[in-house]
Amino acid sequence: MNESSGIQYNDLPDELFTAAGFSEQTAEEVGFSNYSYWRSTLRTFLKSPLIRVMLIVVAALVAFTFLYPMISDIDPYSVSLSASDWNQPISAEHPFGTDGVGRDIWARVWYGTRTSFILAAVVAVMQVGLGVILGSIWGYNKRLDWLFFGIYNTITNIPSTIYLVLIAYIIRPGFWTIIIALVSSGWITEARWFRNRILALREADYNVASRCLKTPMRRIISRNIVPRIMSLIIMDAALTIPSSIGSEVFLSFIGLGIPTEWVTLGNLVNQSRSSFTVYPFQMLCPTAILCIITVSFYIIGNRFADASDPKNHV
Repeated sequence: MNESSGIQYNDLPDELFTAAGFSEQTAEEVGFSNYSYWRSTLRTFLKSPLIRVMLIVVAALVAFTFLYPMISDIDPYSVSLSASDWNQPISAEHPFGTDGVGRDIWARVWYGTRTSFILAAVVAVMQVGLGVILGSIWGYNKRLDWLFFGIYNTITNIPSTIYLVLIAYIIRPGFWTIIIALVSSGWITEARWFRNRILALREADYNVASRCLKTPMRRIISRNIVPRIMSLIIMDAALTIPSSIGSEVFLSFIGLGIPTEWVTLGNLVNQSRSSFTVYPFQMLCPTAILCIITVSFYIIGNRFADASDPKNHV
């Protein structure tokens, strides 16, 4: 009986109540959240207006770079025999001017950007891929510390510039030479970076349980470890692209990059430095595109690293 209202509960009609039946399937259910790591990461990542602008700029730049050869009939390798076409300033016909032999710099910049993008993408896939695979093996199997630390100390104690120059001298300079030089010097740094993060996952309860159940190491790595560092893989690949383009530009600048017959951002910068004081636009235009690519990828990569941190999720 409720003393405040004077109502006796046993006088209430039964149709006002519904019996809570017992179910073995739902007996141990607990509360849940609709939290999604990737949805929260993307929401945090896209919250900044600067990032949205950067993504649009990068997407437009990449799309135009690969579509330009299809929509333009200008040959970036065509040399003009008329001296009046040489070293023309920026104009409507030649948005970036022409070089010392009359080649259109606008066309050469977009062809060169495409080549540099392809090279950087191949380096990023190979370097980060090797780093993830070997870093996972290294972090999961401590018995290999002596081997990987020996390789790491040997490679990292040699200045990267000297290493890249030696590779370029040993192997004939070319597209794949640059890739081999960059990947062979960068994979161990990536492996060490991922190894440190995998060590924290190695002793997690679910991995201990998997080892107790005799789960093969390759399955633990591919199912339990790599998916949990996927955001780090994406972020690292985004940061590897501008660094690879920068390395290609540096090697071309010292004459050990891709052969000058190829159009790349590095070759454009290298070929225009001799005439910079007289025709600065020949160097400033490709350098401006290079800076936009580098800054955009670095900002996007670092912002994605912050967004992928669960502590920054709301």
